[in-house]
Amino acid sequence: MNATREQIVALLNQGMTNTAIARQLHCDKHRVGDIRRALGIPNPPKQPLTLDEKWATFTRPVDGGHLEWLGERGSASSTPVMRYRGKSHSPAGIAFRIQHGREAMGQVFAECGFKHCVAPAHVDDETTRIRTREQLRYLTGGRERKPVCVHGHNQATYGRYERDGRAYCEECKRLQRHTEQEAVAR
Repeated sequence: MNATREQIVALLNQGMTNTAIARQLHCDKHRVGDIRRALGIPNPPKQPLTLDEKWATFTRPVDGGHLEWLGERGSASSTPVMRYRGKSHSPAGIAFRIQHGREAMGQVFAECGFKHCVAPAHVDDETTRIRTREQLRYLTGGRERKPVCVHGHNQATYGRYERDGRAYCEECKRLQRHTEQEAVAR
């Protein structure tokens, strides 16, 4: 699509950025910038929203208390991503901080069954997830995890729990995946 000067000027007058106009009209952002300068139209102000406010603009409530992410996604994984002031942020990590008042430790995701849910009440970080699963283990009659696995890995470092509370060693699992990948590559 070859954008006309009039289309570009109309969007410039609406206060859009050069990049947003270029994306919408599928044209070169440098051309948009040249037209902006020629007309003396100033660049719009930098992001006026806070990180949390911008996050909220990309969420939509869904039945069941879930929040759907409407913003950018990672290309291969379709994992939600948000850019703010030149940095990439995890929308689930922002949701965790909103809910818990602290930065997340490790990977953050929801286990509510709604794919990539970013509802603050639904997401957990690695520390919280391990603690919750460990409590489930004890509530269902499970015993305390051994300090080392059968291969000698320290479980204070590598110990994890499945959703149902069963204990496993993350290092053993990682090594097994590596071995399987090598076997497939041969």
